[in-house]
Amino acid sequence: MTSRPPVRTRVRESFNSRTVFILAAVGSAVGLGNIWRFPYVTYENGGGAFLIPYLIALLTAGLPILLFDYALGHRFRGSPPLAFRRLHRHAEPIGWIQVGICFLISIYYAAIIAWAAMYTWYSFTQAWGEDAESFFFTEYLQYDGAGTEGTGLSMDFVAQVGWPLIAVWVVLLLALGLGVRRGIARVSIYGIPVLFVMFLILVGYSLSLDGALTGLNALFTPDWNALTDAGVWIQAYGQIFFSLSVGFGIMVTYASYLKRRSNATGSGLVVGFANSSFELLAAIGVFSALGFIAVAANTAVDEVASSGLGLAFVAFPTIISEAPASALLGVLFFGSLTLAGITSQISVLEVAISSVKDKTGWSRPVTVGVVGGSSALISVVLLGGVSGLTVLDVIDAFSNNVGIVAAAFIAVLSVTWGFRRLDVLAAGMNAYGSIQLGRIWKSLIGVVIPVVLGVLLVIDIRAKVTDGYGGFDTWVVMTFGWGALAFVAVAAVVMTALPWRDASALHAEALEEEAEPEKSEHRTGARD
Repeated sequence: MTSRPPVRTRVRESFNSRTVFILAAVGSAVGLGNIWRFPYVTYENGGGAFLIPYLIALLTAGLPILLFDYALGHRFRGSPPLAFRRLHRHAEPIGWIQVGICFLISIYYAAIIAWAAMYTWYSFTQAWGEDAESFFFTEYLQYDGAGTEGTGLSMDFVAQVGWPLIAVWVVLLLALGLGVRRGIARVSIYGIPVLFVMFLILVGYSLSLDGALTGLNALFTPDWNALTDAGVWIQAYGQIFFSLSVGFGIMVTYASYLKRRSNATGSGLVVGFANSSFELLAAIGVFSALGFIAVAANTAVDEVASSGLGLAFVAFPTIISEAPASALLGVLFFGSLTLAGITSQISVLEVAISSVKDKTGWSRPVTVGVVGGSSALISVVLLGGVSGLTVLDVIDAFSNNVGIVAAAFIAVLSVTWGFRRLDVLAAGMNAYGSIQLGRIWKSLIGVVIPVVLGVLLVIDIRAKVTDGYGGFDTWVVMTFGWGALAFVAVAAVVMTALPWRDASALHAEALEEEAEPEKSEHRTGARD
């Protein structure tokens, strides 16, 4: 029996240029967590002193694993399942685990974008009134406290939540359906500069408010004793890891759209430092505004400081209501959240869409319809109703803190010590990279990062097993937490077992770009 000869009739989609890739990667990395998580984590973990472990974490873990993801995608020219399959025939399930995590995240992330978009509109009239907390949970979400103390879940549709969520999904699927160059690239080309301009204006405005210096003093006054606390260092590594969009397939997928002769190491440094710069900018803007509200209320900054949904949809609406030119502040803040969320959500969805497209050989419109449509349907059903916040909270906690960390832990250990292909990845990056990856990078990937990820994973799993999560009933945590992760594991096995079709990227896409001359690619880029 003879083996099938490679067909290699297609060349993989690609970004128009390295600059477009950098914008897309920055758009993925700069998300909601940069705006509403980093400022509070910094404040709670030593203030200005926290920047020392944060910078060390960026250099020893964030950038190395970012380049690890780039190396996989760029060298093996594929989404996570295809890249891992080309790395080693037994590595494919690792890729599908990453796809599954992205699918889970895509379900709830769109809901937060829809909330931010609605609050952008609400900013013109300060529709939340005098009690922003009550408005958000009771009037807007109509949240029923589901999942606690024996309460069940309800899928009753909430119009002001569900319809904007549907609109967000329409925008997302249209952008993804247009492809890498006409969809993802164009959203990044226009969206990221607009996001940065909006946020610069927001920060400048916040700095002009009375009390801004009070907020900045609270944020950046260093507590040097915090540097001796192991928990602060764990928080620094956790923040870097979660903010760079590494370890769950996004950067693998985006790097697969780079031209072969691309300076991927240089691009990685630009993306890494751009992401951290935006986080620092966000911290300055957020705490300047929190200082304003603290001075206005004659209270301490720690009384108004918060993170996550509490910062975005409770604290900031309160600030907006008190600030001069309040409508402008609201549009800038919630508009920034919306844009940052859209660029990040597109990258999350692209992992799943690209992976299924690579495996099946389906056209992009068909794959977007099947994969994106499925995610959209589940999202609207689970997040568009009165119990949506419970589902979001649990899936978020497990997919991020357990799923992403576990997927990255498995990936770096397998590639380094199981399949021993780290030299191949380094060689691929070094061929055209401005910075050479050598022993230090290999040591960080093979030793330091597995230890960091292992510690993060053990701490979080132990807490969830011992204490449960968020006060929710066991059945809720088991269904949308552990059950969702079990679904990802089973789906990874099933997808791996399915054969790669003749039309799949494994058989039909060229691994190298020699099939299409560089000149031809530039002509195509000009048309697109």
